[in-house]
Amino acid sequence: MKLGQYLGLSSLIISGYILWEIRQLLLLVFTAVVFATALNRLVKWLGTFQIKGIAIKRKLALVIILLLLSLLTSLFFLLIVPSFIEQFQKFLELVPTVWETLRRIVISLAQKQSRLDWLPPPPSLKNVIEQLQPLFREIFRNFFAFFSNSLAAIFQLLFVLALTIMMVINPQGYRKFALKLFPSFYRHRVDEILNLSEIALGNWLTGITINCLFIGILSGIGLLILQVKLVLVHALLAGLLNFIPNIGPASSVIFPVMVAVLDEPWKIWAILIWYFIIQNLESYWLTPTIMAKQVSLLPAVTLMAQIFFAQSFGLLGLLLALPLTVVAKTWIDEVLFKDILDNWV
Repeated sequence: MKLGQYLGLSSLIISGYILWEIRQLLLLVFTAVVFATALNRLVKWLGTFQIKGIAIKRKLALVIILLLLSLLTSLFFLLIVPSFIEQFQKFLELVPTVWETLRRIVISLAQKQSRLDWLPPPPSLKNVIEQLQPLFREIFRNFFAFFSNSLAAIFQLLFVLALTIMMVINPQGYRKFALKLFPSFYRHRVDEILNLSEIALGNWLTGITINCLFIGILSGIGLLILQVKLVLVHALLAGLLNFIPNIGPASSVIFPVMVAVLDEPWKIWAILIWYFIIQNLESYWLTPTIMAKQVSLLPAVTLMAQIFFAQSFGLLGLLLALPLTVVAKTWIDEVLFKDILDNWV
């Protein structure tokens, strides 16, 4: 290898190491890109409307969208969040009772009660307080570290929001800066790939939002008909957990089943059947209809991506596993397959 090739390889290795060391910062930037893509799509949609024959300008459309989102967020926190917190507290209070009921059911099904006496009884409030005292002392000792972590989370959120708004205000400026990171002969091609990535990410955002609303509303309607307690908690959790494929939908059914244990046993089977119907409607009817233009991902690829990004980036990596995979697949298809492997002779 020549000196220039050694220098190029060394630069590539050093760049990869630096990128890996700042991976958390890059993940926050990608989070801002996801939000900016969603806002940009809304701004473009609003720009298609006209007032007295004059199209709405981009800056005005952005201000309107931000005001509407702020209003919807305020209404959500004022009207829904207090009821959700109240119902969630009631759900937590029911957990010991649910455990005791399950313990009694298991024991009653056993031929000899002594075989299953190893199941621990639910902890009393006094025991819970005694067990939490060391935790409180540890939190008090590490108060400054805990406080600094909370501040870091707040600053990260503010950073993402600020970066999102700046990207939406001047998307072309940041796009041109990203293009300069590539060789001049390949910048036109990278611009095309960025367009494809934006389309794929926008389609995913639209589809997953509709899917979550569909799952949440139908779950709430079914649980309301079955007269299961704490419907708002279960419906919101079912919709939000749908953002996490594979794991989320399976986890969402646990909460209403736990509450149904304290009620009539037949409701457990009714809930399982209803959630099974909802998930099949979402998988075989809604997703093919809404996400017809989305980048198709194999279930095994999605599961492996979730494990990889969760191991590499933690909880935020798990939440962003699917959009990261969608963008990564677009780049692999266009760069590796079309531009490199398909051109081999």
